Amino acid sequence: MEKPLERSAPLPASPVAAPHRLRLGWRRVRRHPPILIGAAILLFWVIMAIIGPSIVPYGMNDSEAGAVWKPPSENHLLGTDGLGRDIFSRLIIGARQMVTLPPLAVGLAVLFGTSVGLLTGYRGGWFDEIVMRLMDVLMAFPVVMLYLIIIVAVGASAGNVVFAVAVATAPAVSRLARGLVLDLRSREFVAAARMRGESTAYILFQEILPNAAGPILVDGLVRIGYATFSIAALGFLGLGVPPPNPDWGRMASEARQAIILTPTAALFPSLAIASIVIGCNLLADGLRELARSED
Repeated sequence: MEKPLERSAPLPASPVAAPHRLRLGWRRVRRHPPILIGAAILLFWVIMAIIGPSIVPYGMNDSEAGAVWKPPSENHLLGTDGLGRDIFSRLIIGARQMVTLPPLAVGLAVLFGTSVGLLTGYRGGWFDEIVMRLMDVLMAFPVVMLYLIIIVAVGASAGNVVFAVAVATAPAVSRLARGLVLDLRSREFVAAARMRGESTAYILFQEILPNAAGPILVDGLVRIGYATFSIAALGFLGLGVPPPNPDWGRMASEARQAIILTPTAALFPSLAIASIVIGCNLLADGLRELARSED
């Protein structure tokens, strides 16, 4: 007697289990010192950006006659610059733009790049080819040259610096997002969503994006460090935020003329820039290790 045919398993009512997502919690975070150290460094500069202008002893453009390129002293903790202005006060006041402009630029790049990566990676075909070739054209330009082209074309200002960094960063973010989508769209939980008849928007934003958010977040933190260095480099070249606003990169550039007389005038802005870059990298590395420990 023939055995009855086995019935196929019914379609699951809930999505198939998705990959582990990056989960944050004090119990997990405290086991990763790089996260704590990086967050502490960045939190310090955020606090300085908020309360710094109200606690500094001098205004950002207050100058003292006869106090040009003075070394650190009781009256001027970090010394003075070529115009007799207090370096400590200008460094703290300048922290506001250094903790706002890089995250803003990278945030715009991540928003645009992730959207492009989601659409191109999921749809594929000619649309993917055309858009990715355009991204490749932007990535073919040396980053510094792209900055210079944009800033010279539109002028030096805080908004234009953010725009230039965002334009230069977005193609790499779109590449990352596209690669993640190409991997995730073939997973079982996405196939189950298609079989349930879910819309493309639902699959992209409810299934794929939450599972791609962890790597994009970690990459974004690293890119904030790059953006901080880039914005400081533009200031060093005289293409950053225009004076009289204190710019750490321009402060280091101006101090070159007195590097022998007062080396600390260039040292302290450079250390401030490096601290933010290091803080972002430590935080990103810690989050990466945290994500790996959950696999």
